[in-house]
Amino acid sequence: MAGLLQIALLFSVLAAVYVPFGDHMARVFSPGRHLRLERAVYRLCGVDADTEMRGPVYLRAVLAFSLLSVLLLYALQRVQQWLPLSIGMGPVDPDQAWNTAVSFAANTNWQSYAGESTMGHLVQMAGLGVQNFVSAAVGLSVAIALVRGLIRKRTDLLGNFWVDLTRGVVRVLLPLAAVAAVVLIAGGVIQNLAPHTAYATLTGGPQTIPGGPVASQEAIKELGTNGGGFFNANSAHPFEGPSAWISLFQVFLILLIPVCLTRAYGTLLARAGAGSHRHGLAILAAMAAVFTLSLAGTTAAELSAQGTAAEAAGAATEGKETRFGIWLSALFTTATTATSTGAVNAAHDSLTPFGGGLAMFNMLLGEVTPGGVGSGLYGMLVLAMLAVFLGGLMIGRTPEYLGKRIGPREIKLIALFVLTTPALVLIGSGIAMSLPGTPEAMANADVRPHGLSEVLYAFASAANNNGSAFGGLGADTSFFNTALGLAITLGRYLPIVFALLLATSLAAQRPAPATAGTLPTHTPLFITMVVATTLIITGLTFFPALALGPIAEGLS
Repeated sequence: MAGLLQIALLFSVLAAVYVPFGDHMARVFSPGRHLRLERAVYRLCGVDADTEMRGPVYLRAVLAFSLLSVLLLYALQRVQQWLPLSIGMGPVDPDQAWNTAVSFAANTNWQSYAGESTMGHLVQMAGLGVQNFVSAAVGLSVAIALVRGLIRKRTDLLGNFWVDLTRGVVRVLLPLAAVAAVVLIAGGVIQNLAPHTAYATLTGGPQTIPGGPVASQEAIKELGTNGGGFFNANSAHPFEGPSAWISLFQVFLILLIPVCLTRAYGTLLARAGAGSHRHGLAILAAMAAVFTLSLAGTTAAELSAQGTAAEAAGAATEGKETRFGIWLSALFTTATTATSTGAVNAAHDSLTPFGGGLAMFNMLLGEVTPGGVGSGLYGMLVLAMLAVFLGGLMIGRTPEYLGKRIGPREIKLIALFVLTTPALVLIGSGIAMSLPGTPEAMANADVRPHGLSEVLYAFASAANNNGSAFGGLGADTSFFNTALGLAITLGRYLPIVFALLLATSLAAQRPAPATAGTLPTHTPLFITMVVATTLIITGLTFFPALALGPIAEGLS
């Protein structure tokens, strides 16, 4: 009952803020006056905020900003021993610094290191914390650009990336993160600049108590669907997740922006006369249907008693925090893998085979249920257009979405978008499993299905910009740091390239008027088609790999 009440409370609060916050985001990304702080930023950066960009220029701005972010974060890590507040930390190794830099700039936050023993406070704040804000704002900007492509006609202008980026940080992420950080501090999450201090325990042994600006980073870590933990134990650490209600609040932060973006999408369509709020609700319904199925399956898998120890405990409790219990651990696991967050409050390596398999499947869906900040919306819109294309083939009509024709150019870009993740995950996992050093990195190399799951999960997490890990894989090696860094980079920026090119192509069209044969894109039939397209494509693509990993382990 407590678990059901937690889920009901979460959904109720999300429903309460859905309309006001979604409409607020729609106003943020609509034409209007610039705030004084924003005008100061534009003057400092030499940006003409009143000039819109063509699609290719918008894309170049996204890539240039992301490249600069990677270079600056890499440099900070390499010289952190000379920086203030380094608390005695040395320079990060080159391959690990590269992996971390691309990971945080790409909104992935994959960590092959223990945060409390690797990063100083300044790098955590000025490096990782800043990227948590701007990488999330990049995803927001790309999603809004795709929406503009759907609602505009006969133009090649998609807005101004620098304006979208600045407004996303100043008007959405910063205010929410400030409020969330205060709530987290009130709930017991630490926030200080104290160095790590050694104390004597009651038994006389030494213990090091770490300090740091945790609450401020925890707030944007969850809110921006980033996921990098200040501590190695992430949200299971008592300084990051001190209580059950704080853990539930973190789940709320994870889901807040991706869920409410669908309302912003519907509002922008309604204001432009290109659609209505029902189109946003249809996208949300497709996301919610898959999320609910995954949550139910994960919870059932973790509550099932398999083996003597699990039967005695009444559930699979190994690797779970007793403060949170099975229900909240399953909810957190589903939320963090259905978005691109990657934060954890339980050891995913300790999940049951089917529970871990569902967590992996959430990521392999492309993390669109509801997905990351911005990336979930533009990913689901691409899948919605693919569903419309498949529906058009069935009835012999030219497929259209919101009056925009899904022609040869558009479907090629959609296909490239959809195929990026499978190529990165399967090719990367295949190369890793063929190398002789990989079994040494596995904690469960003797249990071959589980060992394969560890590697497959790592590449699924990297290519989908999630960042969580099966903790049994020792990924701090030159190969994994390099290979996963490449998967993160390509998995983030190739879909962005295809999404912005698609937005440019759609914006250049003149919307076709609806006819009796037009497929309505806000009905239960359309929602079913989107859900079926999402599940079938993922299932057909990854079933052989999943069959060799979590499915084989679960059936053994």
